[in-house]
Amino acid sequence: MTPTSTPKPNPTVLAVIPARGGSKGVPAKNLAQVGGIPLVARAVRACLSAREVTDVVVTTDDAAIADAARAAGDALGATERVHLVQRPPAIAGDTATSEAAVLHALDAYEAMHERTADVVLLVQCTSPFVTREDIDGVAAAVARDGADTAVTVAPFHGFIWRDGSAVEDDTYGVNHDKAVRPRRQDRPQDLLETGAAYAMDVEGFRTHRHRFFGHTALVTTDPARVLEIDDPHDLARARALAPLLDPSPLPTREDIDAVVLDFDGTQTDDRVLIDSDGREIVAVHRGDGLGIAALRRAGLDLLILSTEQNPVVAARANKLKIPVLHGIDRKDLALKQWCDEHGIAPERVLYVGNDVNDLPCFALAGWPVAVASAHDSVRAAARAVTTTPGGFGAIREIAAWLLGPTLTGHLSTPTNSTTK
Repeated sequence: MTPTSTPKPNPTVLAVIPARGGSKGVPAKNLAQVGGIPLVARAVRACLSAREVTDVVVTTDDAAIADAARAAGDALGATERVHLVQRPPAIAGDTATSEAAVLHALDAYEAMHERTADVVLLVQCTSPFVTREDIDGVAAAVARDGADTAVTVAPFHGFIWRDGSAVEDDTYGVNHDKAVRPRRQDRPQDLLETGAAYAMDVEGFRTHRHRFFGHTALVTTDPARVLEIDDPHDLARARALAPLLDPSPLPTREDIDAVVLDFDGTQTDDRVLIDSDGREIVAVHRGDGLGIAALRRAGLDLLILSTEQNPVVAARANKLKIPVLHGIDRKDLALKQWCDEHGIAPERVLYVGNDVNDLPCFALAGWPVAVASAHDSVRAAARAVTTTPGGFGAIREIAAWLLGPTLTGHLSTPTNSTTK
């Protein structure tokens, strides 16, 4: 079938991201972090980076999801392009369709802004590795090339089987004759729908109320990036793949206004020596002190934030000439208050931690960083991970990310990074 839509010269392309709060397979799934970034924020970022997308709408019934989506837009300086739509309960349950959510969001956007969209996209949070090229591909197929609908697909070479024993007393091949085993190059190319991104002509979508109608363009994507998160195992796989697939670089000085450091396990190796009088002694790394001094000279706001009440924390902070808050039960609340008092946007804070009590701060800071020796759950939630363990120069390594290896502010591309 040939294209039937008529391309418009300057089309309005609206990307809709459905992100309801309820999820049985993975609780709070759309807020789950992959590479240190909530799934809904990853989708917002991908849409905002796409050249074809005019605006982004996140339709949700959950306030925390709305906050995460809003923060993602703020962090990219695109606050005015990210719009939030309250998703009604009638279309927020387990049986609600994505099409219903997109239609509602489309109507709400047009009513709020008194403008008509030409193309609407459905972008799924559950596909964490969707790229801006994927989104631009489906959008351009409809907006510029005249397709009615478009979908991301990936090359697929597997033999599909179906158990038909209940009906036909046998199993059979779906995309092949089981009596013939052709070579891969002799078989027709099958394409797998990825579930990541779809595009629809708005007028046709309102008429058909389904994501596929008329001529559907197939936009091929990298099969290595195809992953849909439906259960905890999918989420674990996504977190393991993030260091390999995410293009995010390590943070630079331009990304960061403040560096906040945990103490035990981050500036130390997490061990404590106790003398005969019960006094605790820890070991720190001189390289970390050098890195912190360089960060201070570079004009960054610095803070040591620790739950530990031992006076050694304050003594170390005094030697480093940076402020300290220790003996803190709720580090995230203390971090938020500190940011408010100093006029620092949390998304421009680099927070370094190593254990589960750092996770609330990871959710607040724009750059959560784990040291190499951090707990697995902390490494999984981090946006970047050092190659150096805590207490062995991890802070010096982070300073080099921001200021360059000589700590002078002359940056070079890091070669020893593990990014997430």
